[in-house]
Amino acid sequence: MGLFKKNPFGHILILKKWLIRVFGLLTHRRFRGFNELQIEGSEVIKNLPDTNVLFISNHQTYFADVVSMFHVFNASLSGRVDSIKNVGYIWNPKLNIYYVAAKETMKAGLLPKILAYMGSISIERTWRSEGKDVNRQVKMSDISSIGKALDDGWVITFPQGTTTPFKPVRKGTAHIIKRYKPVVVPIVIDGFRRSFDKKGLRIKKKNILQSFEIKEPLEIDYDNDTTDDIITKIEYAIEQHPSFLKVIPQKEIEALEALNKLREW
Repeated sequence: MGLFKKNPFGHILILKKWLIRVFGLLTHRRFRGFNELQIEGSEVIKNLPDTNVLFISNHQTYFADVVSMFHVFNASLSGRVDSIKNVGYIWNPKLNIYYVAAKETMKAGLLPKILAYMGSISIERTWRSEGKDVNRQVKMSDISSIGKALDDGWVITFPQGTTTPFKPVRKGTAHIIKRYKPVVVPIVIDGFRRSFDKKGLRIKKKNILQSFEIKEPLEIDYDNDTTDDIITKIEYAIEQHPSFLKVIPQKEIEALEALNKLREW
């Protein structure tokens, strides 16, 4: 690696590597110490191609979800199975991991800007801006940026676009899947909204069991599946389909929605 070698987004890789190392060391105890991360299915990671992989997940905090994925992915690639024991795996991280995030979130302060350098694909949300509902056109440059990241490596996305549970999956994710034909790997997480604040930066409660399940890649017919077909597959895969509401008390869902609205206010 040349000293100032850059990725397709102009980020200097040696700087990105050191940022991931430092943040990996600083955040490790959040998932193995203060709270425990119970991992399942990490053997899937080692069998994935180096590029054109799209991870889809439900969403519970702005940053802790992504940080946990950096830990799990790198630990798995270094030979650990369902474990992030011994943070030495972070010394030689995979540098072509990216994640989709709202541009306004990644510009809100110095820390988000640093986290953005570690792999953010910052996009403008078409349905929400500064805490208000909006309706605007998708920027083709945002779609192209995601395609560029897939061409270079792995991309993490949260297809609901919100930390509120059981919200609809956005059609943009299905369009990206049909257009770029990535390997689509579902992830289901839980316990993060109990462990952390909404941003995922502050530990809210200790001794919480956080679960992290990696599933086998989805079977998708890129040419014949419609966007609605793909959306339904995503909803079931990340366990956010309306049918899952039947096993969760309605009062709990209403309480989570009210809490999210209060935090946004």
